[in-house]
Amino acid sequence: MKRYLLEIFAGLMLLWSCSDDKNKPDAYGTFESTEILVSALANGQILRFEIEEGQLLDSGQIIGFIDTTDLYLKKKQLVETRAATASRKDDVAAQIAVQEQNKENILIEKRRAEKLLKDGAATQKQMDDINASLNLIDKQIASLKIQFSGIENQVGSVIQQIAQLSESIARSKIINPVTGTVLTKYAENGEVATYGKSLYKIADLREMQLRVYVSGAQLSDIKIGEKVEVRFDKDIKTNSRIEGIVSWISQTAEFTPKTIQTKEERVNLVYALKVRVKNDGSLKIGMPGEIKLLPK
Repeated sequence: MKRYLLEIFAGLMLLWSCSDDKNKPDAYGTFESTEILVSALANGQILRFEIEEGQLLDSGQIIGFIDTTDLYLKKKQLVETRAATASRKDDVAAQIAVQEQNKENILIEKRRAEKLLKDGAATQKQMDDINASLNLIDKQIASLKIQFSGIENQVGSVIQQIAQLSESIARSKIINPVTGTVLTKYAENGEVATYGKSLYKIADLREMQLRVYVSGAQLSDIKIGEKVEVRFDKDIKTNSRIEGIVSWISQTAEFTPKTIQTKEERVNLVYALKVRVKNDGSLKIGMPGEIKLLPK
């Protein structure tokens, strides 16, 4: 009887061991998300910066702005310069029109003189004087056109400077680039920002990636787009289980990261892969997780 009970116990232990092996995870890793570091695109004092860590922001949302007083004054001065320069251009254009009319009058006089010269009622000197007047008019018109072109170039240069300042003023607005949750805030109202200064870090936590590592032997069983079971700690004794989809597989092997397995196992070469999962708020960046391959 005792032997019979021992055999039953051994069988149950064997069954439990097999069941435990089948339930064993196929890979371990940590959850991560694409973190975006938002920086200042202008220099100046931060006049408004209304965000807090943990706050959910929409893409394109204006969350603050940097002082643009100097930029505004420079733009105003350039606008006045453009108006004054454009006025000079109009004056030169009017002078060209007057000279063009004078030329037209001289041409009429020349045609009349040519007819009189043919009839012997005019002299060659009169024709020479008229041609000299035409040459002078042409030179004056050419000179005025050069002035007009130079002023036009000046106006174009001022317009370009105004456009650059307008762009700089627009960049003084702090616009959130993506929908996500503020992870870290690096600046406050009243501080002076410089171009490239980090303002805050944001990530879209609605969907996260579990980066895990598998051996070369496991790699042939995993395909991009394949569904897997993702597990993470629910409490001390139990795990939460959700569905994940393999979104990326590394093409090169690497040594197992120190945080994943034991010292002996860290010398093995593994392949990284990412599993995309929906986040209901339970998942945090850096949280450990594991995957179980689903039967084919």
